[in-house]
Amino acid sequence: MKLQKTGKTVVFTVIDGILAGVFALADKVREESRMAVSELEARGIKVYMLTGDSEKVAKAVAEELGIDDYFAEVLPDQKAEKIKLLKTQGYRVAMVEDGINDAPALLTADVGVAIGAGTDVAIESADIILVKNDPQDVPKVIDFSKRTYSKMVQNLWWAAGYNVFAIPLAAGLFAGLGIVVDPAVGAILMSLSTVPVAVNSQTLRRYK
Repeated sequence: MKLQKTGKTVVFTVIDGILAGVFALADKVREESRMAVSELEARGIKVYMLTGDSEKVAKAVAEELGIDDYFAEVLPDQKAEKIKLLKTQGYRVAMVEDGINDAPALLTADVGVAIGAGTDVAIESADIILVKNDPQDVPKVIDFSKRTYSKMVQNLWWAAGYNVFAIPLAAGLFAGLGIVVDPAVGAILMSLSTVPVAVNSQTLRRYK
């Protein structure tokens, strides 16, 4: 006989009408998961949980992790529908999964994130692959993407500002002011314009 209650499964073994043993089983919530949820919420990111477990189990785990909301008793083919529901509410959705049945949900999400230790199908369907099986890499990916976008904007402004000055100079528009650039020097200056952009991009390597 088996009894399931608030995230725990209790198994009673009865032999000839006599209780012979009791086993209590429960999945332990990883500390890394709790910390990852906390870090995401600290960044103002709303966290949802999709699970096929019962309502009681999902509620117990959500409360332990401090998750905003959850969808319980979700069949594998219904996960993509839940993602669509969140998107219709105006959310940009990032889905983190690792199962073979999670590929449709990963493809439906704005950003699909696959755990590196997951199935090949999930990995092929994802936009981002976490090499290590560590949920704390999710907030790190978000931080790194923001830093990367910031560098892209900086490089764009640098390149645009450099060319706004260099192109008229190379075209001889300042010749009336006595400023003339030799074509060879102009070619060198245009080549050097990529150096600050490359150096600025390399600062991303400092991110840990």
